[in-house]
Amino acid sequence: MRLEDRQWAGLLLLVGTTQFAIGMIIAEAVDPSYSVSTNYISDLGVRAGAAIFNTSIILLGITILATSWFLLRAFKDPILMVLVLLAGVGAVGVGVFTEAFGFLHTIVSFITFLFAGLSAILAFRILRPPLSYVSVLLGVGSLAALGLFISNNFLGLGNGGMERMIVYPVLTWGIGFGGYLLGMSHSQGPPAAS
Repeated sequence: MRLEDRQWAGLLLLVGTTQFAIGMIIAEAVDPSYSVSTNYISDLGVRAGAAIFNTSIILLGITILATSWFLLRAFKDPILMVLVLLAGVGAVGVGVFTEAFGFLHTIVSFITFLFAGLSAILAFRILRPPLSYVSVLLGVGSLAALGLFISNNFLGLGNGGMERMIVYPVLTWGIGFGGYLLGMSHSQGPPAAS
């Protein structure tokens, strides 16, 4: 079996986002005092499940970096490639520079959040409706939650709950987009880039 570049991009993104979602849940589960409402996601990187969380998010970043390369090869869209690449760099940074690194951790977290949301929005250029619309909505939702999070408007969810409103939409997008690309054959190419 030989995979096309778009299918490699999809496989890497699907595997990376899925393993991270599972890794995050496991890291939460092994720490009974962890609260999804009051603890940041990155708290997992310095608590009982730190090895699980940090390994998982570094793997996520590596698979996203590889995804960006295959997206460029498949779709010749350098802007989307750069956005995805920066999200991957940020994710690796989150695992390497844990909360113990202070402001550096804040920077790499912001890079991850911002560029993952922008990637979901710009991916509409290589998706067909209705997934293209869902992709934009997930990206906009993630960025709106990022704005609320930065302004300390947690809407009763707590800081950890609002942070998840940034992350869950783009994780959902990564799993969906990855599956879409993996299942797409050459004859089912995307619409022409705008």
